[in-house]
Amino acid sequence: MALTEMDRLVPPLPRELQVEVTGACNLACRMCLVRYRPKLGRRQGAMCFHTFKQIVDELPDLEKLTLQGLGEPMLAPDFFEMVEYATARGIRTGFNTNGTFLTRAAAERLVRAGVDWLHVSLDGATAETYEGVRDGADFARVRGNIRGLVEARRTLGAERPTVQIVFVAMRRNVDELPQLVRLAAELGVESVWVQNLSHSFSDTDPAGSYREIRDFAAEEALWAEADEHAGELFDQAAALAHELEIELRLPRLEEPDWAATRRPGAPGCHWTFTEAYVTHDGKAQPCCMVMGSDRAALGDVEQDGFARVWRNAAYREFRAGLLGDDPPEVCRGCSLYRRVF
Repeated sequence: MALTEMDRLVPPLPRELQVEVTGACNLACRMCLVRYRPKLGRRQGAMCFHTFKQIVDELPDLEKLTLQGLGEPMLAPDFFEMVEYATARGIRTGFNTNGTFLTRAAAERLVRAGVDWLHVSLDGATAETYEGVRDGADFARVRGNIRGLVEARRTLGAERPTVQIVFVAMRRNVDELPQLVRLAAELGVESVWVQNLSHSFSDTDPAGSYREIRDFAAEEALWAEADEHAGELFDQAAALAHELEIELRLPRLEEPDWAATRRPGAPGCHWTFTEAYVTHDGKAQPCCMVMGSDRAALGDVEQDGFARVWRNAAYREFRAGLLGDDPPEVCRGCSLYRRVF
């Protein structure tokens, strides 16, 4: 039976959910909006357990839960309780962390809780480069914490979580990518995920409050202009990963002409049709790529409940835009929408 227009614009409740359990962070990373906004306190910026449970309980068929957003998830006061609540329900649960709070005790608790995946950001293979990107971090400490996580998993005889290093590739750090692949092997990490900067912020005022991060993306993004050197480094990293048996994911450096081959009526991005993103203060946004609740907010989950927001007019209008060739403004500079993430 063919789907009606309403069926397409109001799909079933998602089986995948990403929750920003906190908007607070201990670092000031150069490619992150947190650096360019007033700092949030640890409790002020956190989602409480009650709200978290309310959202999760509204989704009885939830299969996958990602606990991350703009902030550092392990700063959330109720973080471990959230993890343990979700995994006890049989939901595949994981998150990305800057690794600074990933002590051996924390690692063991996460392994025992049954966390499915754990990704650690490491945007350089040397202290100078990494600490220059992630302002406030300590390279030796994070490297030791990754090693401790791998050891904790082995000591406890567990197969999970899968451990992955995430590398945000920029002009300032891409030279170290092959070296990072080698470091991953030394630490016992099985996977390296390389991604581009997430957004151009082209929908924002060049002289407005997003000016600094917009300018940073223009200067640092590998997709901003053709970069043969980056392509050569990607090839070197891929060869080394094959040799060391490291799984390596590399992004595109140039935007494909995917629109020309997209099936008519297929959405330009799957996010608002199959999964959802909720900020620490309960706001539903189209996805985690947006950054900045003033750029695209679709409803208040804490106030109205998740199911009602998922079906509201704002969500339907946003989905309708993604079904055509004229997407919402905020999507046009998105690396995921443009297939260069």
